[in-house]
Amino acid sequence: MTGNATALSVTASIVLVVVLIGFLAGKNKSSRSSVEEWSVGGRRFGTLLVWFLVGADLYTAYTFLALTSQSYTVGSLAFFAIPYSILAYSVAYFFLPKLWKVAKTYQYTTLADYAKGRFDSKLLSSLVAIVGVLMLIPYIDLQLSGIQNTLQIAGSGIVNVKVVVIISFLLVALYTFFSGIKGPTYTAIIKDILIWVVMLFLVVSLPMIHFGSWGSMVDTLTQKAPKMLTIPTSGPKSYAWFITASFVSALALFMWAHAATGVFTSKSADALRKNTILLPVYNIVLILVIFLGIVAKLVLPAGTDAKFALLELVRTSYGGGMQGIVYATIALASLIPCSIMAIGASNLFANNIYRDLINPNVAPKKLTMVTRSMVFVVIGLALVCGLLFPTALVSLQLLGVSGMVQIFPAIVFSLFWRSQTREATISGLVVGLIVTFTVYATNSAHGIYEGFWGLAANFVVVSVLNPFFVRKRQENQVTEFLFGEQEAKTGGTLLEEAM
Repeated sequence: MTGNATALSVTASIVLVVVLIGFLAGKNKSSRSSVEEWSVGGRRFGTLLVWFLVGADLYTAYTFLALTSQSYTVGSLAFFAIPYSILAYSVAYFFLPKLWKVAKTYQYTTLADYAKGRFDSKLLSSLVAIVGVLMLIPYIDLQLSGIQNTLQIAGSGIVNVKVVVIISFLLVALYTFFSGIKGPTYTAIIKDILIWVVMLFLVVSLPMIHFGSWGSMVDTLTQKAPKMLTIPTSGPKSYAWFITASFVSALALFMWAHAATGVFTSKSADALRKNTILLPVYNIVLILVIFLGIVAKLVLPAGTDAKFALLELVRTSYGGGMQGIVYATIALASLIPCSIMAIGASNLFANNIYRDLINPNVAPKKLTMVTRSMVFVVIGLALVCGLLFPTALVSLQLLGVSGMVQIFPAIVFSLFWRSQTREATISGLVVGLIVTFTVYATNSAHGIYEGFWGLAANFVVVSVLNPFFVRKRQENQVTEFLFGEQEAKTGGTLLEEAM
Protein backbone atom coordinates (compact mmCIF):
# COMPACT_ATOMS: atom_id res chain seq x y z
CA MET A 1 0.00 0.00 0.00
CA THR A 2 1.38 3.40 -1.04
CA GLY A 3 0.25 6.69 0.46
CA ASN A 4 -1.10 9.70 -1.35
CA ALA A 5 1.35 12.62 -1.68
CA THR A 6 -1.43 15.19 -2.02
CA ALA A 7 -3.24 13.87 1.04
CA LEU A 8 -0.01 13.84 3.03
CA SER A 9 0.85 17.42 2.02
CA VAL A 10 -2.61 18.73 3.00
CA THR A 11 -2.47 16.83 6.29
CA ALA A 12 1.00 18.14 7.17
CA SER A 13 0.11 21.73 6.25
CA ILE A 14 -3.03 21.83 8.41
CA VAL A 15 -1.34 20.15 11.38
CA LEU A 16 1.70 22.45 11.28
CA VAL A 17 -0.50 25.57 11.15
CA VAL A 18 -2.49 24.37 14.16
CA VAL A 19 0.68 23.49 16.11
CA LEU A 20 2.00 27.00 15.37
CA ILE A 21 -1.23 28.44 16.79
CA GLY A 22 -0.59 26.31 19.89
CA PHE A 23 2.78 27.99 20.35
CA LEU A 24 1.33 31.47 19.77
CA ALA A 25 -1.34 30.83 22.42
CA GLY A 26 1.39 30.85 25.06
CA LYS A 27 3.31 33.93 23.95
CA ASN A 28 2.19 35.74 27.10
CA LYS A 29 4.55 34.73 29.93
CA SER A 30 1.67 34.69 32.39
CA SER A 31 0.48 31.39 30.88
CA ARG A 32 3.46 29.63 32.52
CA SER A 33 3.91 31.79 35.62
CA SER A 34 2.48 29.20 38.05
CA VAL A 35 1.08 25.68 38.17
CA GLU A 36 -2.45 27.08 38.32
CA GLU A 37 -1.92 29.32 35.29
CA TRP A 38 -0.11 26.66 33.25
CA SER A 39 -2.38 23.72 34.03
CA VAL A 40 -5.86 25.23 34.43
CA GLY A 41 -5.50 28.67 32.82
CA GLY A 42 -6.08 30.55 36.05
CA ARG A 43 -9.67 29.19 36.04
CA ARG A 44 -10.86 31.89 33.65
CA PHE A 45 -12.49 29.91 30.83
CA GLY A 46 -16.13 30.55 30.05
CA THR A 47 -18.82 28.15 28.88
CA LEU A 48 -17.79 28.08 25.21
CA LEU A 49 -14.06 27.59 25.83
CA VAL A 50 -14.76 24.83 28.37
CA TRP A 51 -17.10 23.18 25.86
CA PHE A 52 -14.37 23.13 23.21
CA LEU A 53 -11.69 22.05 25.67
CA VAL A 54 -13.63 19.23 27.34
CA GLY A 55 -14.96 18.14 23.95
CA ALA A 56 -11.40 18.05 22.65
CA ASP A 57 -10.07 15.84 25.42
CA LEU A 58 -13.07 13.48 25.58
CA TYR A 59 -13.78 13.08 21.86
CA THR A 60 -10.42 12.00 20.47
CA ALA A 61 -9.11 10.24 17.37
CA TYR A 62 -9.37 7.03 19.36
CA THR A 63 -13.06 7.74 19.91
CA PHE A 64 -13.75 7.95 16.19
CA LEU A 65 -11.33 5.30 14.95
CA ALA A 66 -12.20 2.85 17.73
CA LEU A 67 -15.95 3.29 17.38
CA THR A 68 -15.86 2.72 13.62
CA SER A 69 -13.51 -0.23 14.21
CA GLN A 70 -15.85 -1.68 16.83
CA SER A 71 -18.98 -1.20 14.75
CA TYR A 72 -17.12 -2.68 11.76
CA THR A 73 -16.37 -5.75 13.88
CA VAL A 74 -19.36 -6.23 16.20
CA GLY A 75 -22.03 -3.84 14.92
CA SER A 76 -24.43 -2.29 17.41
CA LEU A 77 -22.37 -3.06 20.52
CA ALA A 78 -20.46 0.11 19.62
CA PHE A 79 -23.55 2.13 20.53
CA PHE A 80 -22.68 1.66 24.23
CA ALA A 81 -20.74 4.94 23.84
CA ILE A 82 -24.02 6.85 23.50
CA PRO A 83 -25.79 5.92 26.77
CA TYR A 84 -22.53 6.03 28.70
CA SER A 85 -21.74 9.61 27.76
CA ILE A 86 -25.32 10.77 28.37
CA LEU A 87 -25.31 9.09 31.78
CA ALA A 88 -21.88 10.60 32.55
CA TYR A 89 -23.09 14.14 31.88
CA SER A 90 -26.27 13.57 33.87
CA VAL A 91 -24.27 12.47 36.91
CA ALA A 92 -21.70 15.22 36.39
CA TYR A 93 -24.42 17.88 36.47
CA PHE A 94 -24.80 17.24 40.20
CA PHE A 95 -21.20 16.82 41.36
CA LEU A 96 -18.94 18.90 39.06
CA PRO A 97 -20.15 22.32 40.28
CA LYS A 98 -19.60 21.29 43.90
CA LEU A 99 -16.16 19.85 43.14
CA TRP A 100 -15.21 23.01 41.25
CA LYS A 101 -16.21 25.24 44.18
CA VAL A 102 -13.91 23.31 46.54
CA ALA A 103 -11.06 23.32 44.01
CA LYS A 104 -11.45 27.04 43.40
CA THR A 105 -11.50 27.87 47.11
CA TYR A 106 -8.41 25.82 48.00
CA GLN A 107 -6.59 26.17 44.65
CA TYR A 108 -6.69 22.46 43.83
CA THR A 109 -5.58 21.56 40.31
CA THR A 110 -5.97 17.76 40.47
CA LEU A 111 -8.41 15.25 41.92
CA ALA A 112 -5.59 13.97 44.10
CA ASP A 113 -5.29 17.47 45.61
CA TYR A 114 -8.96 17.26 46.53
CA ALA A 115 -8.57 13.76 48.00
CA LYS A 116 -5.68 14.93 50.20
CA GLY A 117 -7.60 17.98 51.42
CA ARG A 118 -10.89 16.17 51.97
CA PHE A 119 -9.41 13.23 53.92
CA ASP A 120 -6.16 14.71 55.31
CA SER A 121 -4.38 11.81 53.65
CA LYS A 122 -1.23 11.93 51.54
CA LEU A 123 -1.54 8.16 51.12
CA LEU A 124 -4.95 8.45 49.46
CA SER A 125 -3.74 11.41 47.39
CA SER A 126 -0.72 9.40 46.21
CA LEU A 127 -2.88 6.39 45.33
CA VAL A 128 -5.22 8.58 43.28
CA ALA A 129 -2.23 10.19 41.55
CA ILE A 130 -0.49 6.88 40.79
CA VAL A 131 -3.67 5.34 39.41
CA GLY A 132 -4.31 8.46 37.36
CA VAL A 133 -0.85 8.53 35.80
CA LEU A 134 -0.59 4.78 35.15
CA MET A 135 -4.04 4.52 33.60
CA LEU A 136 -3.46 7.60 31.45
CA ILE A 137 -0.25 6.41 29.73
CA PRO A 138 -2.08 3.79 27.59
CA TYR A 139 -4.69 6.42 26.73
CA ILE A 140 -1.96 8.74 25.46
CA ASP A 141 -0.53 5.74 23.59
CA LEU A 142 -3.81 5.36 21.78
CA GLN A 143 -3.59 8.91 20.54
CA LEU A 144 -0.17 7.97 19.19
CA SER A 145 -1.77 4.92 17.58
CA GLY A 146 -4.39 7.15 15.95
CA ILE A 147 -1.88 9.41 14.23
CA GLN A 148 0.35 6.44 13.37
CA ASN A 149 -2.53 4.67 11.62
CA THR A 150 -3.43 7.89 9.80
CA LEU A 151 0.13 8.40 8.58
CA GLN A 152 0.37 4.77 7.57
CA ILE A 153 -2.53 5.27 5.15
CA ALA A 154 -1.52 8.76 3.98
CA GLY A 155 2.26 8.48 3.93
CA SER A 156 3.27 4.82 3.61
CA GLY A 157 6.09 4.57 1.09
CA ILE A 158 6.55 8.36 1.09
CA VAL A 159 7.83 9.11 4.60
CA ASN A 160 9.15 7.13 7.54
CA VAL A 161 5.93 6.89 9.55
CA LYS A 162 7.56 6.25 12.95
CA VAL A 163 9.93 9.19 12.58
CA VAL A 164 7.06 11.53 11.66
CA VAL A 165 5.00 10.28 14.62
CA ILE A 166 7.90 10.95 17.01
CA ILE A 167 8.45 14.43 15.57
CA SER A 168 4.72 15.20 15.81
CA PHE A 169 4.52 14.25 19.46
CA LEU A 170 7.70 16.11 20.33
CA LEU A 171 6.20 19.24 18.76
CA VAL A 172 3.10 18.75 20.89
CA ALA A 173 5.29 18.29 23.99
CA LEU A 174 7.11 21.53 23.17
CA TYR A 175 4.00 23.64 22.68
CA THR A 176 2.42 22.12 25.78
CA PHE A 177 5.55 22.91 27.82
CA PHE A 178 5.56 26.43 26.41
CA SER A 179 1.85 27.33 26.35
CA GLY A 180 0.26 25.14 29.01
CA ILE A 181 -3.48 24.61 28.81
CA LYS A 182 -3.95 27.65 26.56
CA GLY A 183 -2.25 25.84 23.66
CA PRO A 184 -4.65 22.87 23.43
CA THR A 185 -7.62 25.09 24.31
CA TYR A 186 -7.26 27.42 21.35
CA THR A 187 -6.23 24.65 18.97
CA ALA A 188 -9.20 22.62 20.23
CA ILE A 189 -11.51 25.21 18.71
CA ILE A 190 -10.07 24.47 15.26
CA LYS A 191 -10.06 20.73 15.89
CA ASP A 192 -13.67 20.61 17.06
CA ILE A 193 -14.94 22.74 14.17
CA LEU A 194 -13.10 20.45 11.74
CA ILE A 195 -14.59 17.36 13.40
CA TRP A 196 -18.13 18.68 13.10
CA VAL A 197 -17.72 19.77 9.48
CA VAL A 198 -15.74 16.72 8.31
CA MET A 199 -17.68 14.03 10.14
CA LEU A 200 -21.04 15.43 9.07
CA PHE A 201 -19.75 15.61 5.50
CA LEU A 202 -18.62 11.97 5.69
CA VAL A 203 -21.85 10.63 7.15
CA VAL A 204 -23.88 12.42 4.48
CA SER A 205 -21.68 11.71 1.47
CA LEU A 206 -20.37 8.17 2.03
CA PRO A 207 -23.78 6.44 1.94
CA MET A 208 -24.59 8.55 -1.14
CA ILE A 209 -21.35 7.54 -2.87
CA HIS A 210 -21.68 3.82 -2.22
CA PHE A 211 -25.43 3.23 -1.98
CA GLY A 212 -27.16 6.24 -3.48
CA SER A 213 -28.85 7.24 -0.21
CA TRP A 214 -29.03 6.46 3.49
CA GLY A 215 -32.23 4.52 2.90
CA SER A 216 -30.57 2.27 0.34
CA MET A 217 -27.65 1.73 2.71
CA VAL A 218 -29.96 0.65 5.52
CA ASP A 219 -31.91 -1.62 3.14
CA THR A 220 -28.66 -3.25 2.01
CA LEU A 221 -27.58 -3.67 5.60
CA THR A 222 -30.82 -5.34 6.70
CA GLN A 223 -30.51 -7.79 3.80
CA LYS A 224 -26.79 -8.61 3.98
CA ALA A 225 -25.85 -8.17 7.65
CA PRO A 226 -28.97 -7.79 9.85
CA LYS A 227 -27.11 -9.04 12.95
CA MET A 228 -25.01 -5.87 12.92
CA LEU A 229 -28.13 -3.94 13.94
CA THR A 230 -28.78 -6.02 17.06
CA ILE A 231 -27.03 -6.56 20.38
CA PRO A 232 -26.14 -10.23 21.08
CA THR A 233 -28.32 -11.91 23.69
CA SER A 234 -25.56 -14.28 24.82
CA GLY A 235 -21.80 -14.64 24.76
CA PRO A 236 -18.96 -12.65 26.38
CA LYS A 237 -20.35 -9.36 25.08
CA SER A 238 -24.11 -9.20 25.26
CA TYR A 239 -26.71 -7.09 27.03
CA ALA A 240 -24.97 -7.52 30.40
CA TRP A 241 -21.66 -6.26 28.99
CA PHE A 242 -23.41 -3.40 27.18
CA ILE A 243 -25.16 -2.19 30.35
CA THR A 244 -22.21 -2.55 32.73
CA ALA A 245 -19.73 -1.07 30.23
CA SER A 246 -21.99 1.96 29.84
CA PHE A 247 -22.39 2.34 33.60
CA VAL A 248 -18.71 1.97 34.50
CA SER A 249 -17.51 4.18 31.64
CA ALA A 250 -19.99 6.87 32.66
CA LEU A 251 -18.75 7.01 36.25
CA ALA A 252 -15.12 6.92 35.11
CA LEU A 253 -15.36 9.71 32.52
CA PHE A 254 -14.65 12.68 34.77
CA MET A 255 -12.22 10.73 36.96
CA TRP A 256 -9.59 10.93 34.21
CA ALA A 257 -6.87 13.51 34.86
CA HIS A 258 -7.40 15.23 31.52
CA ALA A 259 -11.16 15.54 32.09
CA ALA A 260 -10.56 17.01 35.54
CA THR A 261 -8.08 19.47 34.03
CA GLY A 262 -10.75 20.69 31.63
CA VAL A 263 -13.24 21.02 34.47
CA PHE A 264 -10.90 23.06 36.67
CA THR A 265 -10.28 25.63 33.90
CA SER A 266 -13.88 26.84 34.22
CA LYS A 267 -14.46 30.34 35.59
CA SER A 268 -17.68 29.35 37.36
CA ALA A 269 -19.77 26.43 38.54
CA ASP A 270 -22.55 27.65 36.30
CA ALA A 271 -20.34 27.31 33.20
CA LEU A 272 -19.76 23.68 34.14
CA ARG A 273 -23.44 23.05 34.70
CA LYS A 274 -24.22 24.47 31.26
CA ASN A 275 -21.55 22.25 29.73
CA THR A 276 -23.05 19.08 31.17
CA ILE A 277 -26.21 20.08 29.30
CA LEU A 278 -24.45 21.07 26.06
CA LEU A 279 -21.76 18.37 25.74
CA PRO A 280 -24.20 15.57 24.77
CA VAL A 281 -24.59 17.43 21.45
CA TYR A 282 -21.36 15.67 20.43
CA ASN A 283 -23.30 12.40 20.48
CA ILE A 284 -24.98 13.42 17.23
CA VAL A 285 -21.61 12.97 15.56
CA LEU A 286 -20.88 9.76 17.50
CA ILE A 287 -24.12 8.08 16.43
CA LEU A 288 -23.41 8.82 12.79
CA VAL A 289 -19.74 7.82 13.02
CA ILE A 290 -20.75 4.42 14.39
CA PHE A 291 -22.81 3.95 11.24
CA LEU A 292 -19.68 4.64 9.17
CA GLY A 293 -18.17 1.46 10.58
CA ILE A 294 -21.20 -0.42 9.30
CA VAL A 295 -20.85 1.30 5.91
CA ALA A 296 -17.21 0.17 5.85
CA LYS A 297 -18.29 -3.41 6.54
CA LEU A 298 -20.48 -3.37 3.47
CA VAL A 299 -18.00 -1.57 1.22
CA LEU A 300 -14.47 -2.67 2.08
CA PRO A 301 -12.98 -6.02 1.02
CA ALA A 302 -13.24 -8.90 3.47
CA GLY A 303 -10.19 -9.16 5.68
CA THR A 304 -9.61 -5.40 6.00
CA ASP A 305 -7.93 -4.62 9.32
CA ALA A 306 -10.69 -3.19 11.53
CA LYS A 307 -8.45 -0.47 12.99
CA PHE A 308 -8.10 1.02 9.49
CA ALA A 309 -11.82 0.77 8.66
CA LEU A 310 -12.60 4.51 8.65
CA LEU A 311 -9.29 5.48 7.07
CA GLU A 312 -9.60 2.89 4.29
CA LEU A 313 -13.18 3.96 3.64
CA VAL A 314 -11.99 7.55 3.18
CA ARG A 315 -9.04 6.47 0.99
CA THR A 316 -11.25 4.51 -1.38
CA SER A 317 -13.99 7.15 -1.57
CA TYR A 318 -12.30 10.54 -2.07
CA GLY A 319 -9.47 12.28 -3.89
CA GLY A 320 -6.21 13.37 -2.27
CA GLY A 321 -7.39 16.82 -1.17
CA MET A 322 -10.41 15.58 0.75
CA GLN A 323 -8.40 12.69 2.15
CA GLY A 324 -5.87 15.20 3.48
CA ILE A 325 -8.53 17.24 5.28
CA VAL A 326 -9.99 14.11 6.89
CA TYR A 327 -6.57 12.77 7.88
CA ALA A 328 -5.59 16.17 9.32
CA THR A 329 -8.77 16.20 11.40
CA ILE A 330 -8.01 12.75 12.81
CA ALA A 331 -4.37 13.69 13.42
CA LEU A 332 -5.44 16.79 15.36
CA ALA A 333 -7.91 14.65 17.29
CA SER A 334 -4.84 12.65 18.36
CA LEU A 335 -2.38 15.43 19.09
CA ILE A 336 -4.57 17.93 20.96
CA PRO A 337 -6.04 15.43 23.47
CA CYS A 338 -2.50 14.11 23.94
CA SER A 339 -1.46 17.60 25.06
CA ILE A 340 -4.31 17.86 27.59
CA MET A 341 -3.64 14.35 28.88
CA ALA A 342 0.05 15.14 29.29
CA ILE A 343 -0.86 18.24 31.34
CA GLY A 344 -3.16 16.15 33.56
CA ALA A 345 -0.57 13.40 34.12
CA SER A 346 2.28 15.88 34.67
CA ASN A 347 0.22 17.81 37.19
CA LEU A 348 -0.57 14.62 39.14
CA PHE A 349 3.07 13.55 39.24
CA ALA A 350 4.56 16.92 40.12
CA ASN A 351 1.98 17.99 42.71
CA ASN A 352 0.90 14.75 44.31
CA ILE A 353 3.98 12.55 44.03
CA TYR A 354 7.00 14.86 43.76
CA ARG A 355 5.75 17.65 46.05
CA ASP A 356 3.80 15.57 48.56
CA LEU A 357 6.20 12.62 48.89
CA ILE A 358 9.64 13.68 47.66
CA ASN A 359 10.12 17.42 48.21
CA PRO A 360 7.40 18.95 50.42
CA ASN A 361 9.27 22.26 50.71
CA VAL A 362 9.69 22.81 46.98
CA ALA A 363 9.45 26.45 45.94
CA PRO A 364 6.44 27.40 43.76
CA LYS A 365 8.69 28.46 40.87
CA LYS A 366 10.58 25.17 40.88
CA LEU A 367 7.33 23.18 41.18
CA THR A 368 5.98 24.97 38.11
CA MET A 369 9.10 24.03 36.13
CA VAL A 370 8.96 20.41 37.33
CA THR A 371 5.28 20.20 36.32
CA ARG A 372 5.97 21.63 32.87
CA SER A 373 9.05 19.46 32.32
CA MET A 374 7.14 16.28 33.18
CA VAL A 375 5.30 16.70 29.86
CA PHE A 376 8.39 15.38 28.07
CA VAL A 377 8.61 12.39 30.42
CA VAL A 378 4.93 11.51 30.06
CA ILE A 379 4.87 11.83 26.27
CA GLY A 380 8.23 10.06 26.04
CA LEU A 381 6.91 7.10 28.05
CA ALA A 382 3.82 6.98 25.88
CA LEU A 383 5.94 6.96 22.71
CA VAL A 384 8.16 4.15 23.99
CA CYS A 385 5.25 2.01 25.21
CA GLY A 386 3.25 2.68 22.06
CA LEU A 387 6.09 1.73 19.72
CA LEU A 388 7.09 -1.35 21.74
CA PHE A 389 3.63 -2.73 22.60
CA PRO A 390 1.25 -1.51 19.87
CA THR A 391 -1.09 -4.51 20.03
CA ALA A 392 -1.77 -4.12 23.75
CA LEU A 393 -2.99 -0.52 23.68
CA VAL A 394 -6.74 -1.00 23.29
CA SER A 395 -6.86 -3.68 26.01
CA LEU A 396 -4.81 -1.49 28.34
CA GLN A 397 -7.07 1.52 27.76
CA LEU A 398 -10.21 -0.52 28.44
CA LEU A 399 -8.52 -1.77 31.61
CA GLY A 400 -7.71 1.88 32.33
CA VAL A 401 -11.42 2.74 32.42
CA SER A 402 -11.94 -0.07 34.94
CA GLY A 403 -9.05 1.26 37.01
CA MET A 404 -10.05 4.92 36.93
CA VAL A 405 -13.62 4.26 38.06
CA GLN A 406 -12.25 2.95 41.36
CA ILE A 407 -11.52 6.51 42.54
CA PHE A 408 -15.18 7.49 42.06
CA PRO A 409 -16.17 6.78 45.70
CA ALA A 410 -13.16 8.75 46.99
CA ILE A 411 -14.05 11.79 44.90
CA VAL A 412 -17.81 11.87 44.33
CA PHE A 413 -19.19 10.09 47.40
CA SER A 414 -17.11 12.32 49.63
CA LEU A 415 -18.70 15.46 48.20
CA PHE A 416 -22.07 14.38 49.64
CA TRP A 417 -21.24 11.90 52.46
CA ARG A 418 -19.94 13.83 55.46
CA SER A 419 -19.00 10.84 57.61
CA GLN A 420 -17.02 9.03 54.92
CA THR A 421 -13.65 8.03 56.41
CA ARG A 422 -10.23 7.84 54.80
CA GLU A 423 -9.56 4.32 56.12
CA ALA A 424 -12.67 2.88 54.48
CA THR A 425 -12.06 4.88 51.30
CA ILE A 426 -8.44 3.73 50.93
CA SER A 427 -9.42 0.12 51.63
CA GLY A 428 -12.23 0.25 49.07
CA LEU A 429 -9.93 1.74 46.43
CA VAL A 430 -7.23 -0.91 46.96
CA VAL A 431 -9.72 -3.79 47.00
CA GLY A 432 -11.47 -2.44 43.90
CA LEU A 433 -8.19 -2.30 41.98
CA ILE A 434 -7.17 -5.81 43.11
CA VAL A 435 -10.53 -7.30 42.11
CA THR A 436 -10.50 -5.49 38.75
CA PHE A 437 -7.03 -6.67 37.79
CA THR A 438 -7.70 -10.20 39.07
CA VAL A 439 -10.89 -10.50 37.01
CA TYR A 440 -9.03 -9.15 33.98
CA ALA A 441 -5.98 -11.41 34.40
CA THR A 442 -8.01 -14.56 34.99
CA ASN A 443 -10.57 -13.77 32.27
CA SER A 444 -13.38 -14.39 34.74
CA ALA A 445 -15.68 -11.45 34.03
CA HIS A 446 -18.59 -13.75 33.03
CA GLY A 447 -19.88 -11.34 30.41
CA ILE A 448 -19.70 -8.33 32.76
CA TYR A 449 -17.37 -5.35 32.23
CA GLU A 450 -14.33 -5.99 34.45
CA GLY A 451 -14.47 -2.65 36.22
CA PHE A 452 -18.00 -3.37 37.41
CA TRP A 453 -16.78 -6.21 39.65
CA GLY A 454 -14.07 -3.99 41.10
CA LEU A 455 -16.46 -1.10 41.68
CA ALA A 456 -19.00 -3.38 43.37
CA ALA A 457 -16.28 -4.68 45.70
CA ASN A 458 -15.16 -1.10 46.32
CA PHE A 459 -18.68 -0.02 47.28
CA VAL A 460 -19.12 -2.99 49.63
CA VAL A 461 -15.79 -2.46 51.41
CA VAL A 462 -16.40 1.27 51.94
CA SER A 463 -19.94 0.63 53.23
CA VAL A 464 -18.93 -2.20 55.58
CA LEU A 465 -15.73 -0.63 57.00
CA ASN A 466 -16.86 2.98 57.34
CA PRO A 467 -18.87 2.53 60.58
CA PHE A 468 -15.76 1.12 62.31
CA PHE A 469 -13.78 4.34 61.74
CA VAL A 470 -16.43 7.03 62.06
CA ARG A 471 -15.57 7.83 65.68
CA LYS A 472 -11.95 8.53 64.74
CA ARG A 473 -12.93 10.87 61.92
CA GLN A 474 -12.10 14.54 62.41
CA GLU A 475 -13.52 17.58 60.69
CA ASN A 476 -11.22 19.80 58.63
CA GLN A 477 -11.62 23.00 56.63
CA VAL A 478 -12.73 21.13 53.49
CA THR A 479 -15.48 19.18 55.24
CA GLU A 480 -16.56 22.38 56.96
CA PHE A 481 -16.71 24.07 53.58
CA LEU A 482 -18.72 21.20 52.06
CA PHE A 483 -21.12 20.57 54.91
CA GLY A 484 -20.91 23.51 57.30
CA GLU A 485 -22.21 27.06 57.18
CA GLN A 486 -20.40 27.75 53.91
CA GLU A 487 -22.29 24.88 52.26
CA ALA A 488 -25.58 26.23 53.55
CA LYS A 489 -24.82 29.52 51.80
CA THR A 490 -23.48 28.03 48.58
CA GLY A 491 -26.21 25.40 48.57
CA GLY A 492 -28.80 28.14 48.33
CA THR A 493 -26.85 29.74 45.52
CA LEU A 494 -26.63 26.42 43.70
CA LEU A 495 -30.37 25.95 43.93
CA GLU A 496 -31.01 29.44 42.61
CA GLU A 497 -28.57 28.94 39.71
CA ALA A 498 -30.11 25.60 38.82
CA MET A 499 -33.55 27.20 38.61
